[in-house]
Amino acid sequence: MIALQIQDVKVFMGKLLLQHSFDAFLVVEGSITTYNTFHIDGRLHPDYYTAQEQDALKTSRRSFSLWQELRPFCLELIKGKRTPLNFRFTFRLSRENTEKLLSQTGSSFSLEQVNGLILNLRYDESGLMCTTGLSLNLFTMDKSLEHAWDQMVQKFLLSQGLCFTLL
Repeated sequence: MIALQIQDVKVFMGKLLLQHSFDAFLVVEGSITTYNTFHIDGRLHPDYYTAQEQDALKTSRRSFSLWQELRPFCLELIKGKRTPLNFRFTFRLSRENTEKLLSQTGSSFSLEQVNGLILNLRYDESGLMCTTGLSLNLFTMDKSLEHAWDQMVQKFLLSQGLCFTLL
């Protein structure tokens, strides 16, 4: 796990809310505090969808909303003359992208052993912080996947033109 302090919050917020940079991430949960605190549970409710949409969800094995689906609502809550008091989001790498990372790094972990590769975003008066996390379905002392995920997040942020300080 690493912690990254984002250097330019305005640029980051533009990428997060106005561009497609983070759209492929799944949203596990989040909250935004402005004049109220708004909580987001990213878990999908299959009963809401049509039978055809439910089949597509089953095929994709997706149980959380994509950021691209929630981004417009979050933008509405955050935009304006006043910045939010705080927000936090827990993003998770999609199953497909987790599989790619495992393959690219030659990891010994199987997809079924990985519960989630996590990216936490937290903004408050002290700034914007990103932390990485890893959840496995087994106990291991092997940190190779954690290190690969940490490196991938840093490369992703740099590829988006986002500067940070490693804490």
